[in-house]
Amino acid sequence: MSTRSASSTARKGNGAKSASPAPENAAGKLNALKIVLVAPRNPLNIGAAARAMSNFGVFELRLVDAYEVAFKEARSAVKAHKVLDAAREFPSVADAVADCELVVGTTSLGPPRTLEHPLRRLELGGKAIARKLASGNVALLFGSEKFGLSNEDMTHCHWLMRIPTREEHGSMNLGQAVAVCLYEIIRNPSASKSQPETKTSASAEQRERIAARLEEVLANSGYVHARTEGSTRMKIRRLIYRMQLNVHDAEVWLGMLRQVLWKLDAGQKQDQD
Repeated sequence: MSTRSASSTARKGNGAKSASPAPENAAGKLNALKIVLVAPRNPLNIGAAARAMSNFGVFELRLVDAYEVAFKEARSAVKAHKVLDAAREFPSVADAVADCELVVGTTSLGPPRTLEHPLRRLELGGKAIARKLASGNVALLFGSEKFGLSNEDMTHCHWLMRIPTREEHGSMNLGQAVAVCLYEIIRNPSASKSQPETKTSASAEQRERIAARLEEVLANSGYVHARTEGSTRMKIRRLIYRMQLNVHDAEVWLGMLRQVLWKLDAGQKQDQD
């Protein structure tokens, strides 16, 4: 084991328990989430975790028994200086989670862990954490890159959460694990059901103009023959009406068809000359 970092960019936490009002909005809820890295070994991994936190709007990083690293050299933490500058060090897990009402540990191990701690898959665990954030602080613990959380670390957890990776390669990079967990916590399934911004559909008159121009282009190119002219016209109109054209798309089509028609007419005149 190595000594904890004495970097000036991290503030020492005193472990004092402080009152935390219930968050009222999404940003407030995320302020109640504390990411705790226990015995992190690699400054790049700390930087990657900080970057993931910044990506998802989580800004409180806590370190326990960190190896001596220079946070300013966490090169992968692009645009995550706010997280690193505010990072706090604690002498123990107990101190790091003292102000939290829910403490969740992460593990790459499977069902055998349930004999000592309840184990939830990320999908269920993320929802449970999101619900709890509405009323109090939550600590999400990540163990060292090599060994994960120790049995002693886990005694401070209410339950454990596991990312459902395949058994043959269960462990994830620390930064990746933080990112995946945060995404699951903040994602809103109902957002995928919202309708995209709608644009004004092309009018029937615009569609008729497109059909007329297309028919003219096809006739000049030799595609339409006299005996099939009627059926071709109907096919063109059906094709145009099946297309989900908005006003802008209709004008683009008309512009393209006019250009093609102009080129065809110019070529025919040159042949006649």
